[in-house]
Amino acid sequence: MKFYMIPSALLVLTIVSQGCVSNKKYNELQTRYNDLQQKSRELNQKYQTGQQDLSGSSSRVKSLEEQIASEKANVKALQDALDKCLNSTSQGNVNISKLVDEINSSNKYIQQLVNAKNKSDSLNMVLTNNLTRSLSREEMKDVDVQVLKGVVYISLADNMLYKSGSYDILPAAGATLSKIAKIITDYKDYEVLIEGNTDNVPISQTNIRNNWDLSALRASSVVQALQNTYNVDPKRLTAGGRGEYNPIAGNDTDAGKMKNRRTQIIITPKLDQFMDLIGKAPDTKKD
Repeated sequence: MKFYMIPSALLVLTIVSQGCVSNKKYNELQTRYNDLQQKSRELNQKYQTGQQDLSGSSSRVKSLEEQIASEKANVKALQDALDKCLNSTSQGNVNISKLVDEINSSNKYIQQLVNAKNKSDSLNMVLTNNLTRSLSREEMKDVDVQVLKGVVYISLADNMLYKSGSYDILPAAGATLSKIAKIITDYKDYEVLIEGNTDNVPISQTNIRNNWDLSALRASSVVQALQNTYNVDPKRLTAGGRGEYNPIAGNDTDAGKMKNRRTQIIITPKLDQFMDLIGKAPDTKKD
């Protein structure tokens, strides 16, 4: 389950709750709110589709690994049979030749599987290197970048971005956000989803109702920083909150909770843009 909070929708609710407005103005705001709700649902559906594609890619890589292991076991069995055959005076040259052919065929198939897996891994490595070349080794400790089936996931630790229980961005996060903004602006036609995530510890702030609010407000803070401070086109940005309901680790340990408290920047290129990204890197000149 996902919940996307859009600043324009919050504006409508705030204006209506703060005082009386004319019916015409109210209807206009209601219509705008409904339109934004529809856009949120469409973006959510698009994200779900991307997640399904990602799951399919992971399953295929796992299947390739299983096939490689199976074929290696088959080769060992064939080799053992060949050794036994060579040590036995009762076996003829025909059986030996057949076993050799089977071993060679299995080795060829194993190599094809290995090449397919290596190609997938290599493409992801190229994309990751292109996207992270401007980040320092120290910054990479709090920034996790993965490329899965052409979708870029940049995960930022919450202790690098915010104070505990807050959605205000720390000044120290500016250097890293500026470099991530450079990544986003280098690939200017890609859609960018900023997604907030929390652990399962209830929030105890008077102005924040729950972890849904906290995760969405944190995503909104990053969106507004990218727009206002680093001049990223806001039409490309979407802010969303997933609360505590998208964990990547258990919440029963402090280490697990720390992993779950994160803000993800998800960059989704189209297929032709994905191929361009593989083929060439952005301009890496330093300012």
